[in-house]
Amino acid sequence: MRILAAVFGLCALLFTLPLQAQDKAWLQIEAQPSLAAAMDRARAYAALFPDVEGYKLGTGWYGIALGPATKDAATARLASLLGQNMIPADSYLSDGASFGQKFWPVGADNAAATAPATTTTAPATAQPASQVAPVVPAQPEETLKEARAAEAALSPADRQELQNALKWYGFYVGPVDGAIGKSSRVSMAAWQAAQGHDQTGVLSTKERVALTGQFRTDQVQFGFATVSEAESGIEITLPTALIQFDRYEPPFVRYKDKAGSGLQVMLISEPGGQAGLSGLYDVLQSLEIVPPEGERGLNDKGFTIHAKNDKIETLVFAALSGDAVKGYLVSWNLADADRMKRILPAIQASFHSLGDKSLDPGLVPLADAAKRGLLSGLEVRHPKYSRTGFFIDAQGSVLTALPAVTGCGKIVLERGIEATVSFSDPATGIAVLTPAKPLAPKAVAAFAASAAQLGTKVSVSGYSYEDRLPAPVMTIGTVEDTKGLNGETGLTRLTLSALPGDAGGPVFDDTGAVLGMLLPADPAATKQLPQGVAFAASADELMTTLTAHGLTPAASTGTNQATPDALNAAARGMTVLVSCWQ
Repeated sequence: MRILAAVFGLCALLFTLPLQAQDKAWLQIEAQPSLAAAMDRARAYAALFPDVEGYKLGTGWYGIALGPATKDAATARLASLLGQNMIPADSYLSDGASFGQKFWPVGADNAAATAPATTTTAPATAQPASQVAPVVPAQPEETLKEARAAEAALSPADRQELQNALKWYGFYVGPVDGAIGKSSRVSMAAWQAAQGHDQTGVLSTKERVALTGQFRTDQVQFGFATVSEAESGIEITLPTALIQFDRYEPPFVRYKDKAGSGLQVMLISEPGGQAGLSGLYDVLQSLEIVPPEGERGLNDKGFTIHAKNDKIETLVFAALSGDAVKGYLVSWNLADADRMKRILPAIQASFHSLGDKSLDPGLVPLADAAKRGLLSGLEVRHPKYSRTGFFIDAQGSVLTALPAVTGCGKIVLERGIEATVSFSDPATGIAVLTPAKPLAPKAVAAFAASAAQLGTKVSVSGYSYEDRLPAPVMTIGTVEDTKGLNGETGLTRLTLSALPGDAGGPVFDDTGAVLGMLLPADPAATKQLPQGVAFAASADELMTTLTAHGLTPAASTGTNQATPDALNAAARGMTVLVSCWQ
């Protein structure tokens, strides 16, 4: 009887197995054309789901699935995950009939699972930003005591996930160790404050589910991956579903948008220390991708630019890292502002420098023009024209020629500082500019107390080549007369080979005193003067006009001849590039 019972039992089992196999179902969530890409995506999903499996499909592609489970359970799970936007919208149930050789988990059925992994492959089907907000299952309201008890019941893995989520969004900087200490409490309170919740420092179950659910959704939706960029010496988290590597273009590592996301990222890395920092700050002001409107801040250690216009918004950060400058630029469409509130914190919180390595300026061959500007492939804005001005007080007021600022939609001083005309005087042909924020000039003009002597050697500090050079040029000349050709007072005639960009520049004598301000050539003049003839508004005329408008110009007290180095230093410290924009 026992033998007969055993036979009947074995037969029942054999008849049941096919039925159980037929009841199995998987959620097929992605397919990739290559094993390497499929391995990468399987690895990403495995961070979110415990039952990720990968199979070679009959089409030659590689499928990624969740399961198996009973058909009813899989159907319910598909609806739930689609409702939370945690899997692609085209995911579907599969009975596994198309599944071939298994490649995930690693070592499951074959050796193909040893394919190399990358950190920059994006999901095949990125969902629109409008669909990514997770639908969090309703959670009962909890008292603080109940929230503490629920937190205490979390597994170590759950607590680590909580810390990871806080870290991704920039609220937590401590180790991901599952230990809820003071730094974790502070970060949870900061997250609660950002959401408009009570700042208890203890997340309720509802809050925790919302935070970790958003974290999981963003991981899949945006394809967040840690990119260790060896050439630039930068490690950063990037949304690889929205961008893809484009090219090296020192000092930039460029990532272009993917699938029309409108997002652009450039990692910044160059040798150069303090000089490189200031130069890079100036260069970035001229890029079309960095609108002129918005906030700027520069100090000895780094700078930030948060610029936007009616179409795009751009955030730039750079800081000194040893003898190098490292940072990033992120630019996006204004319409994607809500999406960027979830992406930017991950980028900002994750950025850090990897040692002393910086991007080699000779990494890729560049044309001479590109080497000078380091801007190959980037559209650069240019003003209508640029002229010269100079500081006349400690607050940064700038004196320049009136034609330099006539008809300008916007006036910009060097380093992107906007300025307005505080007053102008057509009789003397001057204008005084007030910067949008007080400046701290390295040098201020000291005007000569007496008229220039005929034959005196003079030098003019000016941006002869407008905005094409980063510093003013000194042009040497002599005083030919202390009045105009028709006997006009208040003018000094010079023998000087000036260019249009020099207009508005200070005219120095050999002591470093300012004898006057170089005037532009009169375009309406009926007579063409010989080459090398130039005119300057005299120092006494300038001082009289400035004093009449409430300013107190400084008078020079120096009598000794200045060394060339001292004169150049004073000229560079007080001379300002003045640009006229549409």
